Amino acid sequence: MSQKYIPVILIIGLLLSSCSNKIHQYASLYNFTNPSGIPDYSNLDHWAAHPYKKDPSDSVPRPLRKNYRPDSTVDVFFIHPTTYTDKEKALGWNAPIDNAELNAKTDYTTILLQASIFNEAGRVFAPRYRQANLSSYFPKDANDSAHTLAAFELAYEDVKTAFTYYLQHHNNGRPIIIASHSQGTTHAKRLLKEFFEGKPLQNQLVAAYLVGMFLQPDYFSSIKPCTAPDQTGCFCSWRTFKEDYKPDYVLQEKFVSVVTNPLSWDTTVPVVDRSGNKGGVLLKFNKIIKRVANAKMGNGVLWTEKPHFTGNIFLTTKNYHVADMNLFYISIRENARLRVAAYRKK
Repeated sequence: MSQKYIPVILIIGLLLSSCSNKIHQYASLYNFTNPSGIPDYSNLDHWAAHPYKKDPSDSVPRPLRKNYRPDSTVDVFFIHPTTYTDKEKALGWNAPIDNAELNAKTDYTTILLQASIFNEAGRVFAPRYRQANLSSYFPKDANDSAHTLAAFELAYEDVKTAFTYYLQHHNNGRPIIIASHSQGTTHAKRLLKEFFEGKPLQNQLVAAYLVGMFLQPDYFSSIKPCTAPDQTGCFCSWRTFKEDYKPDYVLQEKFVSVVTNPLSWDTTVPVVDRSGNKGGVLLKFNKIIKRVANAKMGNGVLWTEKPHFTGNIFLTTKNYHVADMNLFYISIRENARLRVAAYRKK
């Protein structure tokens, strides 16, 4: 996979990452081992989120708890982004699923702050998988390229195995939402092609939220981009940058990536002011930050003005990849429920 098509994935402490001492504290909760190295999805330890256990995806920001009404008749399969960012690749090209520090990092960043978006729309399933190291997106030479291809293939095979297990043991005909970010979207795209497109399972697809990566308009043949807020069986996708900015790798793309506006969800409403943003969730999970960002559909990207939150003076990057979902937390949460309701009417 060519580097020029991949976002520079920034770990921005002010937005999504928990402090290291807190992660270290949570690591003591993850004392399971996996001698075989192969995930066993009958084991709840091998799931970052699962409705049969208490996990961070069950968390609800305090202002939303009073009206929280979870739906257990729909399932959400969430594929988390890259959390294995060690430049030295001390764990190898692929991360094991029994590394306590990494599991704590995954669960108390992306599972807490992203997967929880969907916990009212349905039951959340998020597999641990042998994710590829962040450097896999940036091969330096032919030898690196061979390793990176193998790393992504192994990661996808775990995701595929987890989804197959989920279908066999948990789905029971329920409608499905697929949700993903970054590396998760790299795998979710393949999963939709292999399991849904042109197959009976496509009839169970409420919608797919494929966030943080490019998505060619012709990647799918029968699964179409969502063009209206209550459309079902379709997919949404966006990558977030500061207004009027496009990195070189986007400018070099030979296609115009699909872009959904995560405030309007309507292709006829390409721009929504920050007043239309009911709230984002950033570092402080229990705080809803209203009017945090606007949303404007660029040509192949999503643009926003610099997000408004306490401490944004320190936010100097123009790439808001790490906050693709969290800037629009409430909007995504409400839209998932809306599409579930529309699916039921059908």
